Amino acid sequence: MQVTPLYAGLLAIWFVVLSARVIQKRRAGISLGDGGDAGMLRRIRAHANFAEYVPFVLVMMAVLESSGTSVYALHAIGVALLLGRLLHGYAFSFSDSFPVGRVAGTVLTLSTLVVSGALCIVQSIGSR
Repeated sequence: MQVTPLYAGLLAIWFVVLSARVIQKRRAGISLGDGGDAGMLRRIRAHANFAEYVPFVLVMMAVLESSGTSVYALHAIGVALLLGRLLHGYAFSFSDSFPVGRVAGTVLTLSTLVVSGALCIVQSIGSR
């Protein structure tokens, strides 16, 4: 079983949900930008923040997986990334006040970046 495609698929579904939230608000009359609407800004940032972080982690996961990294390590990264993005996206796009979700989501996401990056470096050094 390949691990990375599982999390890529699950995260893609969440990205569509976040996209739909922006589209829904756009249909209500905000065709470009945030229109000065704080709720729209939150939806845009949830969507954009996802797009800024998730692809990079998934690329590192794919590299690690192709290099033979433990499936347990990959699942740990995948679960942390998924949970982090769900919490962060919910805090921004579905809630006006869920600071715990925003903080926890940010910590989990940044942790996946650090761990994935460190594992990639170790993998690179070990392959010489």
